[in-house]
Amino acid sequence: MLFTLKKVIGGMMLPLPLLLLLMALALLMLWLTRFQKTAKTVMTAAWLMLLLLSLQPVADGLLRPIEDKYPTWQGKKKVDYIVVLGGGYTWDPNWAPSSNLINNSLPRLNEGIRLWLANPGSKMIFTGAPAKTNPVSTAEAGARVAESLGVPRSAIITLDSPKDTEEEAAAVKQAIGNAPFLLVTSASHLPRAMIFFEHAGLHPLPAPANQLAVDAPLNPWERAIPSPVWLMHSDRVGYETLGRLWQWLKGSSGEPGQE
Repeated sequence: MLFTLKKVIGGMMLPLPLLLLLMALALLMLWLTRFQKTAKTVMTAAWLMLLLLSLQPVADGLLRPIEDKYPTWQGKKKVDYIVVLGGGYTWDPNWAPSSNLINNSLPRLNEGIRLWLANPGSKMIFTGAPAKTNPVSTAEAGARVAESLGVPRSAIITLDSPKDTEEEAAAVKQAIGNAPFLLVTSASHLPRAMIFFEHAGLHPLPAPANQLAVDAPLNPWERAIPSPVWLMHSDRVGYETLGRLWQWLKGSSGEPGQE
């Protein structure tokens, strides 16, 4: 119940639903109350915020400091395990396997396979519980896609019980102890994930995937025209900011290794 409540409240506080709620409030005030000036102010502010968060320079300017904390893993240190954290997924057996990994999940898996190939003899670990209406877990969906791309099942471990990053850290600790491993997750999620894993007594090597904030040149119109692509980048900033706030409330707010 607490997990579901956390997800619902957190989801409603992300940029798009929050700004739509403010616009709806402004419309109600315009039609049903005498607070016309206040309603116009709320509507204008919400519209302007939605516009700004949908522009590439603003969205990526907010996201880049979060993503840049850890560079892409190019290290030579041999590891025994590649831990790929779960993300969005579904499971439709009629689809191409990789189509079942939504948003951030497929880039995480791709980076995990790249690192697995660079570490012969290592095992891939996929984490994540099943969604309430799906008989296939997040971990199992990742494992099946990895198999379809050539990773043998004998090289895959699934941890099907964790529902969030904190539980994933505890499950990995129980499964492999203090063995060296690379921690693969989205670049925006990795700073928060490292805190959870360090607080679990582990020493992960950070391996970011799914970088979104663009530094390379773009066409001028791509920077100037609002787009749902850039709004999604702002959404990641909101999601991780709320996640860090939740860590702080639970007492795990510092950098890895700090209380």
